[in-house]
Amino acid sequence: MSSLLIKNAHTIVTMDATRREIANGAILVREREIAWVGAMAELPPHLVDSADQTFDAAHKIVLPGLVNTHHHFYQTLTRVIPAAQNAVLFDWLKTLYPIWAELTPDAVQVSTQLALCELLLSGCTTASDHHYLWPNGSRLDDQFAAAATVGVRFHGARGSMSLGESQGGLPPDRVTEDEDFILHDCRRVVETFHDAAPFAMQRVVIAPCSPFSVSPDLMRESAVLARSFGVDTGVHLHTHLAETRDEERFCLERFGYRPGVYAQELEWTGYDVWHAHCVHLNQPEVELFAASGTGVAHCPTSNMRLASGIAPARAMLDAGVHVGLGVDGSASND
Repeated sequence: MSSLLIKNAHTIVTMDATRREIANGAILVREREIAWVGAMAELPPHLVDSADQTFDAAHKIVLPGLVNTHHHFYQTLTRVIPAAQNAVLFDWLKTLYPIWAELTPDAVQVSTQLALCELLLSGCTTASDHHYLWPNGSRLDDQFAAAATVGVRFHGARGSMSLGESQGGLPPDRVTEDEDFILHDCRRVVETFHDAAPFAMQRVVIAPCSPFSVSPDLMRESAVLARSFGVDTGVHLHTHLAETRDEERFCLERFGYRPGVYAQELEWTGYDVWHAHCVHLNQPEVELFAASGTGVAHCPTSNMRLASGIAPARAMLDAGVHVGLGVDGSASND
């Protein structure tokens, strides 16, 4: 069992329930778990002797790693595309879909490594990536292989798009997939890569892309599939929701519901679900998310970049919604 002792830290900022700050502190990490935290004066000698590696953190402040709850790693390859500047979400997507259709397995691996290394540089040690188009033989397997070389906690969200332009959706048909294949592959990647153990370094999330790119049937079946593995396995659900007024109109016109209510109708609320953006939830939807334990990935920089609006994060927090921060894709955070 490998272990690391971080010693002589000027200050350890625990961010625990009481917001403790420990002067001249030490941390012992065993495998994937923090086994001991406290002052150097209280550090048991046998822990010092048992450590495989020691890092002297003198004159340094040690904080918990940041958690990124929403990203699109492949977009590190398509920053600052001129035609995608000064565009709102739907126009921005239509500009970039044809470029993303050329992604290869190598491109997916390289962009995953690049995005994770950039996140590490700013102190992020856990990240969920929502990858939802798989052209030219690329698979979620490529991302897990790349993440293993970097060493962060990685939650790979097996995204998908099935509702192409010919069926009234937004994406071109050539970047969509058959729904039966999507569900089959979601099961495959969960069974292959998902680690349900505490402090796991890799997990799989089932993540149809958005209301305007998948059918209600796929949303429902995805929820059934994720929950079929059992509540204790940690197979969670994720999607984009209520990001723009265009999406709100799409949901009302096509499904007859506002986005938050649509999520409830599809059984996409609960402690095993978190939604990205939620810029345009109204107060009853905020209260619905709070009551059901549904989480939100708040992505303020991207929402400003695409002029989507400002999410009611304060209202969500006040209501008791679980809110995390998301970087979002590098092509909308550039």
